[in-house]
Amino acid sequence: MSDNQEPILAKEENVTGIPSPLLKLKSWQWWLLVSINIFFLIGGQAASVLLGRFYYDEGGNSKWMATLVQTGAFPILYIPLLLLPSSSSANAAEPSSSSSCSLKTIVLIYVLLGVIIAGDNMLYSVGLLYLSASTYSLICATQLAFNAVFSYFINAQKFTALILNSVVFLSFSAALIALNDDADAPSGVSSSKYIVGFVCTLAASALYSLLLSLMQFSFEKILKRETFSVVLEMQIYTSLVATCVAVIGLFASGEWRTLHGEMVGYHKGRASYVLTLVGTAVTWQVCSVGVVGLIFLVSSLFSNVISTLSLAVTPLAALAVFRDKMSGVKIMSMLIALWGFASYVYQNYLDDLKVRRARQQAQAGRV
Repeated sequence: MSDNQEPILAKEENVTGIPSPLLKLKSWQWWLLVSINIFFLIGGQAASVLLGRFYYDEGGNSKWMATLVQTGAFPILYIPLLLLPSSSSANAAEPSSSSSCSLKTIVLIYVLLGVIIAGDNMLYSVGLLYLSASTYSLICATQLAFNAVFSYFINAQKFTALILNSVVFLSFSAALIALNDDADAPSGVSSSKYIVGFVCTLAASALYSLLLSLMQFSFEKILKRETFSVVLEMQIYTSLVATCVAVIGLFASGEWRTLHGEMVGYHKGRASYVLTLVGTAVTWQVCSVGVVGLIFLVSSLFSNVISTLSLAVTPLAALAVFRDKMSGVKIMSMLIALWGFASYVYQNYLDDLKVRRARQQAQAGRV
């Protein structure tokens, strides 16, 4: 890990831009906030994936609608922006993002990232259409491996032996799913469509990791701030752009004409159709609140690690909800993915330990 990248649980090493109310939190209060945001991220992501699979299983077929609901409820993000402390005094002491770079640059960043998010969401929608929820989640776990690669080239993160071990094991995990002849694809999905779903999900995982690295680069090199308000504003405005792209795609593709018939023919009824879409949209934004909260409280890297951990929870939830088959290959794939995840977390634990020891030595030297 490079010197300018914050390790897990070492956010306090760089207090610039952190609201003063957060700095005054006691340890247990900080841990409570972290735990709540972890619950939001894991619960929101697992619920949204299961609801997305439920939408397809019960008669939904619009890929653009499935894409739209992933960002369509972004106004919910204004709630934490208004309720949680933003410390205007701290912001007044720092140059605003608009003064650090031009408004045109900020708009360009939001539009570019928003378009990438829309494309990424479409790939995820196609993947979930052709894969079971458990298989989909196991493939998505590869985003941690992609994140390590993109962070190396874009964010100057060091590639240690443990990180390499994580990349290799997560790659093996995805390869096992790809080569699994006894794939539990949803009913009516051919082997060719299963391959399309696998490729789209893998591409979406790579694109999502690239997106995280580009966001981190924007915070560090362009906006030069990573306060709560800046992180949340980026989440809101990029989601706005992604939602606009999804709406354009919905009408340009002609899928909007099929929505009424889709709702009428929905197996669980019209009310269930609406509730499924609304529930999916809300749970995605609950997940987003958790993502932003962990970025603010800890670091972007820690947020991504917890996001990947939640992908290990989803197959178990899918097993209970949809009775997905957990073949020996899928169990092996999950165990390999968890080992890769553990290697990644342990590396960042070592980085955090190193920073803490350096701080203690510096404090001892002053005495």
